[in-house]
Parts: sequence; C-alpha cells; structure tokens
Amino acid sequence: MDKLSHQLDSVNREPMRLFFLFILLVCIGLLSYAQYLQHVKGLLPCPLCVAQRLVYWSLALTAFIALLHNPKSFGRHLYSLLIVILAFMGTIIAARHAWLIRYPESFECGISPEEALLNSLPIANWWPGMFEANGDCANVDWIFLSLTIPDWSLSAFIGIGIVALYPLLTRR
Repeated sequence: MDKLSHQLDSVNREPMRLFFLFILLVCIGLLSYAQYLQHVKGLLPCPLCVAQRLVYWSLALTAFIALLHNPKSFGRHLYSLLIVILAFMGTIIAARHAWLIRYPESFECGISPEEALLNSLPIANWWPGMFEANGDCANVDWIFLSLTIPDWSLSAFIGIGIVALYPLLTRR
C-alpha cells in the first residue's frame, strides 16, 4: 500500500512541476525580451526597470528551485506563497513606474537614490548589461497595443501572482 500511495503522490505532483516550469519560462522569456530591447533596440534600463528585472530573476530562481525540489503539499504552498509575494513586490514597482510615465512632472531630475543604490550593488558589476541602471524612468521609449513596457510588466506580475494563487487555493 505504501508503494501505491507514493506513486499516486508523485503523479499528483507532476502538474505542479509544469506549473513551476511555466512560471520559470515566462520569467526567462520576459528577461530575454528585456535584453533584446536593451542590446538590439538600444533602450537603456532605468532604475525601476532594473528593480523589476531583479524581481523577475527572483521569481525565476524560486520557480527553478521548486521545479527541482518537486515538493509535497506544504512545500508547494510555501513556494507558491513566495512567488505571490515576489509578484506583489513586482506589481508595486511596475505600478510606480507606470505612474511616473503618466505623471512625469512628479519625477525629479538627476540621479535618483534608487539608481545610485542599484548601480552600487555587486550584481550590477557582475552583469552590467542586465542590472546597470542608465535610463530615465519617465521616458516612453516603446509602446505596443497602447501599453508601455511598465504596463506590460505590471500585467505580467499580476498574471504571475494570480496563477501562483492556484496552489494556495487547492487542497492538494
């Protein structure tokens, strides 16, 4: 009987592996597109863009660890809760960025404290192409379907957060 329950448990955990793989692939896709916009299209990331990238990397890392770990019920809930919290943090950053674009007069000129902080982090020195902030948060450099990059990022963070609620709301 123990062997059968173990097999059933591993079958029940397979959809969760796909769930974490989905989140991992979405984050990698978004980060790859950010690199494309920066290095091919020449759009410089601002401090809030870099902060959002850090959150996407955190989400991707969490999903990757969860995918490898393939936890049982408590672990699935824990990883999902962490993803929801990270997505909420990303939502706040992206909403602030979208607000600054709509109300640029509220933005101060010069180097912001966020830019100085982000550029002083070791990760900005290790991978400056991904994490060094050089752009202006109030600039609108790219629009698709009437939405700016922060609008799309906000949508992605909200979507990831909603999807990550699924394991928390199921009893498996």
